[in-house]
Amino acid sequence: MERASLDDADRWFDVLLTSDDAQAAAMTLSAGQSTGGPDNRHRESDQWLFVASGTGTATVDGEAVDLASGDLLRIEAGEAHEIVAGDEPLETLNLYVPPEY
Repeated sequence: MERASLDDADRWFDVLLTSDDAQAAAMTLSAGQSTGGPDNRHRESDQWLFVASGTGTATVDGEAVDLASGDLLRIEAGEAHEIVAGDEPLETLNLYVPPEY
């Protein structure tokens, strides 16, 4: 057994746990900060993004969707994506299956 907490993250993006099959990472974007873009994709890994707190927008293969606390978004392997925080910090837990980083 392994245990981690979002509180263990000390940078804007931190890998928390990794196994042979999956990986968990914490990501915190400051208000208005973005990550990714049209060339950002994980060729072999699905990304499951859970919004722990805050609001924002995800654009996945050109389709924008609003994000709010409690939302779960699956970004399929190969889909281009960008995440943008709203007017407050956006804190997420991301699962990569299989591991990406």
